[in-house]
Amino acid sequence: MIYRNDLEDVMQAQQARITHDVSFPREALSSIKADYSPVATIITGVRRCGKSTLVEQLMARYPDDSLLLNFDVPRLYGFQMEDFRRLDAIIADRGCRHLFFDEIQVVSGWEMYINQKLQEGYQVVITGSNASLLSRELGTHLTGRHIDSVLYPFSYTEYCGIKDVQASAKTFSDYLVTGGFPAYIRWQDERLLNELANDILYRDILVRYNIRDEKPIKNLLLFVVANIGNRVSAARLVDAIGVKTGNTVVDYLTYLENTYIIQLVPKFSYSYRAQLINPKKMYCIDTGLHSVLTPSSSQDKGHKLENVVYLALKRQGYDVFYFDEERKECDFVLCKHNQPSAVVQVCLQLNSDNEARELGGLKQAMAYFDFKVGLVLTDNQEDEIQYDGHTIRIVPVWKWIAGICDNSFMDCMEPKAVP
Repeated sequence: MIYRNDLEDVMQAQQARITHDVSFPREALSSIKADYSPVATIITGVRRCGKSTLVEQLMARYPDDSLLLNFDVPRLYGFQMEDFRRLDAIIADRGCRHLFFDEIQVVSGWEMYINQKLQEGYQVVITGSNASLLSRELGTHLTGRHIDSVLYPFSYTEYCGIKDVQASAKTFSDYLVTGGFPAYIRWQDERLLNELANDILYRDILVRYNIRDEKPIKNLLLFVVANIGNRVSAARLVDAIGVKTGNTVVDYLTYLENTYIIQLVPKFSYSYRAQLINPKKMYCIDTGLHSVLTPSSSQDKGHKLENVVYLALKRQGYDVFYFDEERKECDFVLCKHNQPSAVVQVCLQLNSDNEARELGGLKQAMAYFDFKVGLVLTDNQEDEIQYDGHTIRIVPVWKWIAGICDNSFMDCMEPKAVP
């Protein structure tokens, strides 16, 4: 049981920690609302990517009509359903209509309470760092009554904004190494990212799933981070990480993916079964984590470039797949509303050694979807190739993300219906 005075003390302390300084506005802020009714707003994302700051920015819209409570604190351990009655009393006394709950999924039965508040006409925003725990309960009592958003670490344009620097090849190169975790951008202390990885492993996985041997899943995380842009086969990782079956590898990959620290991309296919059975490509939630967790001798700028592009596409709301047909590969197939809309190839630099492979894969994907335009994103090349009524545009990644290249280079990113 949690006493009312303990609840009020926790809420007061959490409210007092909210900064009164003007924080850098997140790009996601424009697309997230806190006043749907009767629909809950769900914001998920990897730990320490800035969800709390985003909530503060949302709360600033309702300075006298919002209440915040983070349930993942020691004083609230053991919070039970009956304790929600005490929370109700505090909400009623304060007269707030906008409720912001962080990590509420640690409380058993939380979804029934949220459903109740929605029925009572409250505006509810929930944040959390585990996709599985949220989605499982949302699919029971809140089916069709929630709108989900994923928050990522700072994008390159956000990085430029908070660092007060101009977009350029130099600042983008810095961003590739630093990544987008706010605290690391500010302090440049590698221990912050090491501790983040440990927190995710221990708090979100080992404890939650009652895993006693930490070594295999830690080995798996390091393997994925070191092999961004490559494909993963569970069967081949059994011996490498020290487990007995491929099913265990699949489970561990799912646990890691649910915490957002890794991202798995399926092969494009119109068959869902084919998407499930083919190997997936691996990415990391942040290139700064890759820099810190991967030995410098094995770091690959080209794969980091690909990782940044993948995250940029996800921020834009695309469903992302890789393309592989007739032994021709293209890094990304972009889909919106279940329709393929663009194909993108990423490479550090186009040259005579890789031109046949990189352009061949892109051309194969363009032919497969009957696209007239394809996009190649590079480190710092800019060009245009015309062939048989088709156009391949070559653009530096940093210009594409910053939106400062010629707009004609961007039209291949617009959704197109497949004939």
